[in-house]
Amino acid sequence: MKLRLLTIVTLFAFHQTLLANEVLVFECKRVEKDFIEEYEMKLVPASKSAKAKVFLDGRDLDRSDGSGTQAVKAIRFAPPNIVILIDAQFEPELLSGVSYPAGTVSTLITLNQTTGKLKKVETIQGGILGSHLGNGTQASEEACLPAKAN
Repeated sequence: MKLRLLTIVTLFAFHQTLLANEVLVFECKRVEKDFIEEYEMKLVPASKSAKAKVFLDGRDLDRSDGSGTQAVKAIRFAPPNIVILIDAQFEPELLSGVSYPAGTVSTLITLNQTTGKLKKVETIQGGILGSHLGNGTQASEEACLPAKAN
């Protein structure tokens, strides 16, 4: 009995390790009032030599330019959920004659692979987003299903 339990635990841990190292691709849909956005999300887990990556329609979410930086901090697999943490910092900017202060956005995404429900919680502080969307925490939901194999 102990050997059988040990075998099951070992196989489960091995399966989780394989899952955590697997690149996953999802077809996602965001609906907001009359606006519908469909996009592909590709998740690349961290390896010993590279950090975790998230791509939306092929665009790497790790970005840095004169306007600020955005970085994928972590991708964690906690079946059936995938949890993603993204932080962004924005420099002060002048747009159409209006000055906006520096700002930050922290995004926590939870994707349930069983239901396809993606929950996004964003905490906005300052910047153009804080001015237009308001400072504080906002939550939204989207739908994401595994991409069909070609």
